Amino acid sequence: MAAPYPAPPFSARGAVSAQLLDAFRRPAADAVETLEGFSAALDLALEHTPDIVHDDDIQLTLLLLHGLHYGSVVEADEDWEWHPLTVAGRVAVERAFERHLRAEIDTPALPSANSEAVAAALFALTAQDGGPSLSRYIAKRASRAQMLEYVALRSVYTLKEADAQSWVLPRLTGRPKAALIEIQADEYGGGHPERMHSAIYACTMRGVGLDDRYGTYVDCVPAISLASFNMTTMFGLNRRLRGASVGHLAAFEMTSSVPNRLIGDGFRRLGYGPEVTWYFDEHVEADAVHEQIAGRDLAGTLAEDDPTLLADIMFGANAALTIDGWAAGHTLSEWTAGRSALRVPLPGAGMSEPRIVTA
Repeated sequence: MAAPYPAPPFSARGAVSAQLLDAFRRPAADAVETLEGFSAALDLALEHTPDIVHDDDIQLTLLLLHGLHYGSVVEADEDWEWHPLTVAGRVAVERAFERHLRAEIDTPALPSANSEAVAAALFALTAQDGGPSLSRYIAKRASRAQMLEYVALRSVYTLKEADAQSWVLPRLTGRPKAALIEIQADEYGGGHPERMHSAIYACTMRGVGLDDRYGTYVDCVPAISLASFNMTTMFGLNRRLRGASVGHLAAFEMTSSVPNRLIGDGFRRLGYGPEVTWYFDEHVEADAVHEQIAGRDLAGTLAEDDPTLLADIMFGANAALTIDGWAAGHTLSEWTAGRSALRVPLPGAGMSEPRIVTA
């Protein structure tokens, strides 16, 4: 049967993702044929992977399965989203992924379940310096080619910025819900589509000569970067992980302002103008406000309302710091060794000349 859907923009990274990519080119009604043996193959891959976080085939598979719940990630028959085989596959990978994360990432010591204590604990956790800083390297040393790599690496998450956390909104009530809406309203541009943070990042991509369509650079991105986005999506999609999603967001906001200032400085150092640095400059101010809301009004009051979520709030925060730290460490180690941080080179990167703005 001819495939009625276009080939996805991603290339397979193993047998499991290859079967899923092929299946998504056909209607979900053909699943008995196209996904025959998929569950067994996925179970085998999960059983034998030495490290699920760095497993290219499994992380791409999870990105594809999550992508069915987003817009503009996987162009496929919409009936695939809730097909029993794809849902079962997503749950199987998520459970294995979560087990690995909980085994590898500590849950920090728990504060009292009140907003001030939780906020103080989160600020103390995020203030810890885990080692060399990727953002400081970008500010002072990164080449133009490395800057393009950075933009491509971050595009997997940032072109969908805030969407994963929006799934948490109907799972909250009261002040935590209002606090998350307050943050999300800024993330989505306060009603102005051109000011949505994902749209501003797309502007950055165009400004450096990259394609701003989602998925163009997924093939270039290593598994650890996919894992970072997959973890964010997993936390947001699952009601039982709402505490982890809130903690993740709090840590993300608390560690965003200074790095974004440094990254913006790196682009200015290379001669790029405001249309490229706008995204990073926007986050210097916005996230300095968001970190207070996320720490006290969102995470803190959620813990007050439901103390059983406190451990997951702290785990989610540490998971954000750890996974993003692993991804940044990979990038920095490759760059300082004189190598690319990408799996494969950027396809048709524009390598545009800096757009210098004069007074």
